[in-house]
Formats: sequence, structure tokens, C-alpha cells
Amino acid sequence: MTPECTRVGGTGHAARRGATAGTREFFLLWRVLYDDVMTDAGISPRYRLERRPRRVLPRLEITVPAKPTLRIATRKSLLALWQAEHVRDRLMALYPDLEVELVAMSTRGDKILDTPLAKVGGKGLFVKELEDAMLDGRADIAVHSMKDVPMHFPEGLGLSVILEGAEPTDAFVSNQYSSLDELPEGARVGTSSLRRGLQVREARPDIEVLSLRGNVQTRLRKLDDGEFDAIILATSGLKRLGLEDRIAQDMPPEVSLPACGQGALGIECRNDDADLVRLLAALDDPDTAARVRAERAMNTRLEGGCQVPIGGHAVFEDGGRTLWLRALVGNPEGTQVLRAEGRGSAEEPEALGIRVAEDLLDQGAGEILARVYGDV
Repeated sequence: MTPECTRVGGTGHAARRGATAGTREFFLLWRVLYDDVMTDAGISPRYRLERRPRRVLPRLEITVPAKPTLRIATRKSLLALWQAEHVRDRLMALYPDLEVELVAMSTRGDKILDTPLAKVGGKGLFVKELEDAMLDGRADIAVHSMKDVPMHFPEGLGLSVILEGAEPTDAFVSNQYSSLDELPEGARVGTSSLRRGLQVREARPDIEVLSLRGNVQTRLRKLDDGEFDAIILATSGLKRLGLEDRIAQDMPPEVSLPACGQGALGIECRNDDADLVRLLAALDDPDTAARVRAERAMNTRLEGGCQVPIGGHAVFEDGGRTLWLRALVGNPEGTQVLRAEGRGSAEEPEALGIRVAEDLLDQGAGEILARVYGDV
């Protein structure tokens, strides 16, 4: 026999009503038990089973800090802008969060175009306005072609880094002739540099050297207009502007000894900005810096500037352990040219530069430079 089973709850609506009633009775019983427990615990009924009010937080104004901005003072010429943009791109590649702004300005040297530089203050005319901008806080750094940087800096400013250099040579540019030797007697050669002019006159006293001012494009236009048979410019500047096809001859140092620091770029900034100096240090190229330091030490010992008839060119030898420095001093006419050279440890470039300068002074360089300064 099958035992009888008692059905509990039934089916259909009646069963659901029974279940609902049972649930309600269960919660009522639970509430009574809960109240008894809370009362025994001494907790006031007003806190029982009440949801705590939502806490409304004050609205917070969040300011996202701006990216740090570095301002580069630069001249407005295409070559100066290329140099500043080159440094900007290098810095932004190293520091992606850094914003870099170019502060372009005209300098006195850009405005005085009818007088030879040596008679109006030399290449220092191209940097004074940039230095003023750094000193009064309108700019943080300035990018210079090292051949144009004066030997001394204003108080509070200094050279922080020297970037990897390009070709330091001079370029012979002509639409008709391939070298200085090919120029006919009486040819006209344009340059703004006393150093270049004296070497051209020494090699070719039969040709005429004329003053040539203006930016690279202006000088090339004057050549194309027939004012000159040839002009001499820095190889690095032409290549940086994509004008290497205008170079007829890359003049070797034996023909035209470059200016001190030619081909290298330097960054000037405030000496007391330690954070900025550390940030820029990643751009420094020790090899280029050593060569330039030797060349500039020689120039400084001669008490020369960047617009005097002085040349200096240092190269590494012996696997980079030795520097070979060649230098010259001459009168603008090219009738008296003194040369000296020396080798020394690459770890002490300034000592080498001073030693070579002393050799030139022993030959009479001081007297030549005194006459040059007296003439200008």
C-alpha cells in the first residue's frame, strides 16, 4: 500500500496567497525579535532599520596642471629658426610632456646691413636681444651657432651644452667656377668674415674681396644677380637649409681654416636655473664640446672675439685620446698670417688651446690684433 501524503500549501492562487501570508508573518515575527534585541542593547528605535541619509559631498574644483613650457629665444632668419626647431624637436623627443615655444625676434645685427660687422660690434650684435630676453624672463634659453657666440657672457648667463657638430668647413659657392683656384684675375668674392677674407687674399691676392651682409638667402640672391663671382659661406648652414647643391667646393682647412666653434650649436641659459641645466644636459655631446672648448680657449687667450681674423680647428687623433688643434691669426689684407698647431690630451682641451695661443702670441699675434682693433 502506498502511504497517504498530506499536501501542504495547495496549488494555484490559493497556494500563492498562503505563501504570501506566510512570508508576511515571518517578517513580522523577525521585526518583533529584532526590536527586542535592539531594546535590550539600549539602542533607540529611531535608528532601527532606517537607511542612513546619503552624504552629499561638496563639488570639488580640480585643476589639471599645465604641461611645463620652455621658451626658446631665436632670430627670425631661416637658419636661426632651423636651429631653434632642431633643439625643440630634440627636447620634445626626450621629454614628451614638455611644451616648447619659439620666441622669434629681430636683433640689431639683423637690422644693420650696410656696414661690415667688425665696425659695428661684431657677431655679438646677433645675441644681445636674445640674452636680454632670458635675463628679463621672456625666454628660458637661446640657441646659437657657436662660431657667432662671444667669448664672454653677461652676468647670470652661460653656455649650458654644446650639441653634436656638423661639418665645420667653409663652402665655396659660385655659379661659374668650381674652386678658388679657378677664379680669374679680378674676380669678386663676397664674405662678411675677416677670417675668410684674409685667407682668400693670402691665396689669391689678384682677386677682390668685398663685404657681403644678410642672411643666407640674401647672399645667394646677390650672387645670382651677378654682384659677385663667388661667395663663401659655412657648409653646415647651407646643408641645414637643404642648399647643399649650391656648394661648388667644400673648402678643406688647409685652404680656409674654419672659425672657432664652426658647425656646432650651443645653448645659452640662466646659470641659476639648476633644473633647466639638468634638463638640457641630455643634449650635450662631449666630443664636440671638447673640440670647441679647445678652439675657444685659444681665442679667449688671444683676447679675440667672434668677428676677428682668427681661425681654429680641432680634430681627434689616436682613437679619441688626443686633440690636434690648428690656429691662425692674420691682418685683414692677408699680407701677414701667423699659424700654429699643437697636440694635447682630449681630457684637457683648454690647456691645449692656451698653449697654441701662446705660440701665436710669441710670433706677434698680439700686435696684429691690436692693429685690427685699432682699425675697426
